[in-house]
Amino acid sequence: MSYLQKGTKQFTLANLALFAAGFITFANLYLTQPLLPQFSEEYHVSPAVASLSLSVSTAVLSVSLILFGSFSEAWGRKKLMTFSIFAAAILTIALAFSPNFEILLLLRILQGFVFAGVPAIAMAYLGEEVDPSSLGTAMGLYISGNSVGGLAGRVIMGTMTHYFNWQIGMIFIGLLSLIVSAYFVWALPTSKHFTPRPLQFKALTKSLFTHLKDPGLICLFGIAFTLMGGFVTLYNYIGYKLIGPPYNLSAGIVGSIFIVYLVGTFSSAWFGSLSDKFGRQKVLMVGILIMFSGAILTLPGSLYVKIIGIVLFTFGFFGAHSIASGWVSFRAKKDKAQASSLYLFGYYFGSSIGGTTGGIFWVSWGWNGVIAFISAFLITSFTLSIILLVLGRKTKTLNDQLQY
Repeated sequence: MSYLQKGTKQFTLANLALFAAGFITFANLYLTQPLLPQFSEEYHVSPAVASLSLSVSTAVLSVSLILFGSFSEAWGRKKLMTFSIFAAAILTIALAFSPNFEILLLLRILQGFVFAGVPAIAMAYLGEEVDPSSLGTAMGLYISGNSVGGLAGRVIMGTMTHYFNWQIGMIFIGLLSLIVSAYFVWALPTSKHFTPRPLQFKALTKSLFTHLKDPGLICLFGIAFTLMGGFVTLYNYIGYKLIGPPYNLSAGIVGSIFIVYLVGTFSSAWFGSLSDKFGRQKVLMVGILIMFSGAILTLPGSLYVKIIGIVLFTFGFFGAHSIASGWVSFRAKKDKAQASSLYLFGYYFGSSIGGTTGGIFWVSWGWNGVIAFISAFLITSFTLSIILLVLGRKTKTLNDQLQY
């Protein structure tokens, strides 16, 4: 049975299908983020409560990632990914008809569960079906679908809310997702190198606890939690700041701010090349410092300075995240997929906890409070990176030391 190779029709179809699956997943996951001010106004809830529309999804997603990876071992890769994207699309359409905020949150909890199907399985599918010489290209295209989807969901919702209302935006994205899901089913080749096996929760649990005994991995999981917690906090509440005086920006313009995510496409690749030259730990610390500098620049009153700060903050985040996430596979000597799942658990759980807790700081102390909260997270990330440096110096082999 042949593997998918670059230059073939099957390789192209598989990559476009997984790009589409990643696009759907992350467009639907993050589409409520630019709507938080609208939820506060329409449902009469505080910013912290409004942020639950994103936080409950990422919290359930963080746990479900571990479960879906195991489920796919028994039930198949394509089957579960198909269920995931169709269910996510249908639930998004249902969101548009939520009679109250409680029902909206319930639907977002259900979405959090089904969202896990793609990120937990897609990379395993590629690792099994793609020729090793073409795997790097395939992974890059899939990840780009994630980032483009996350950006598109935010921008489309902001634009549709400006010209129509957020309910129309939900229906539009839901219908678009159904169409793209049908393409995914048609385009993705059936697994040829996958063999189902019984669910082994005992082995899964043992593997997870083994990783939790490694202090270096614990630091990386903590970095994932704090980096993403700070990142989501800034984007959750910057909308509240910009739609109010003295800026009084529209929902459409505030939604377009998410376009700065595109700088992450460059910084993640650039930081990876820098880490090969200067070492992971040093480059990770630089990324955190850039995030901190960007956060501070959002404090002055000038809108232009704020935007520069947001760009720097975003640039540093994607660079630091790319280093930390790649470091997990290097640090884990076995069961690397489980280690990556734990990293993603910390990543999305940090999004949930940080994104909602930041709302308390916004209500109590305004934007200064939000930046103080984010700064505490970044200081923690920086401290954990120093601990990683110390651990790296204790590594026995010279090759391992160079990676730090």
